Amino acid sequence: MNTLARERSKGEILRRLRAVRPESPRRWGRMSAPQMVCHLIDACRMATGEKRVSDATSLVQRTVVKWIALYAPLPWPPGILTRPEMDQEVGGTCPGDFDADVAELERLIEAIAASRGITEWPSHPIFGRMSAADWLRWGYLHVDHHLRQFGA
Repeated sequence: MNTLARERSKGEILRRLRAVRPESPRRWGRMSAPQMVCHLIDACRMATGEKRVSDATSLVQRTVVKWIALYAPLPWPPGILTRPEMDQEVGGTCPGDFDADVAELERLIEAIAASRGITEWPSHPIFGRMSAADWLRWGYLHVDHHLRQFGA
């Protein structure tokens, strides 16, 4: 199972990230490649507790949806809505220099991968409380989802 806790999985994600270019065309959604990189930066900052994101959870989302999203052997589908604080057209971080933004995302992915021993993680806005293993699995799947969005 792919997770940021596995060096091979993390390396694959970082290699794919480096293949994205500012002009890379999207396959779905409305984000540009630079917006996607900043969306992932915001998501990593949410995971580390650096960025506050409003809750939109329910019992079903914290149990059934969370299990399916994290552990069912299916890629995440296009069209998943995000929270306003993570939407680059609403309250998310605006893109700057593309190479600098990619470098920041790489740094954050490395930091999250190195945090696997931490026991206190923030709540996810949809999935609620998550273990380190859950967050590292989510981190891989979230980045994978958006890299597939741009053909990487």
